[in-house]
Amino acid sequence: MKKRILLVDDEVAVLLTLKAVLEINGFDVDTAASARDGKLKLRSNEYHMVISDMRMESEQAGAQVIAAARSAPYKPVVALLTAYPLADEDWQEMGADKMLVKPMHTRLLLEQIDRMMKVHAVEQSGLEAVAKTPAKTGSVKKAMKKIPVKKPIAQEVSIKPRKAPAKKATKAKKTPGRAVR
Repeated sequence: MKKRILLVDDEVAVLLTLKAVLEINGFDVDTAASARDGKLKLRSNEYHMVISDMRMESEQAGAQVIAAARSAPYKPVVALLTAYPLADEDWQEMGADKMLVKPMHTRLLLEQIDRMMKVHAVEQSGLEAVAKTPAKTGSVKKAMKKIPVKKPIAQEVSIKPRKAPAKKATKAKKTPGRAVR
């Protein structure tokens, strides 16, 4: 069964790039270009994960999507996607499981999504032993780094396009017999 992800971002280029990357790697992806559309989709569909931009039609639009995802009865994994990183306590207080900072390389994004879904599955099922959590820690979240991730299929692609490198200056050729002063 394919894992369903809802992407919410008002930047169409980011939305389409992420959708393509995730679909190539076996996910079923729905998109929403605003917090309003994202909240409507959360009410009418079930998702394993929700990835939402922070700043869309308002500064708090991402927080509204996260709150809607947290109130969904099916309890999806929730990630905040932002170009403006917040302090850990701020995004955690909003209810996000993870903050993803853009631009991000595809491989890293896929690894983080895989880990988040595995940890979430363990938390939902209550099977801490599956995550091989050391008995002395008792925390499933600490096991997140120990859970193996599957290798992504897609090649390394940045979510945002990079600027073309500046052209190198070429040295002038010396013409024989002429002195340069």
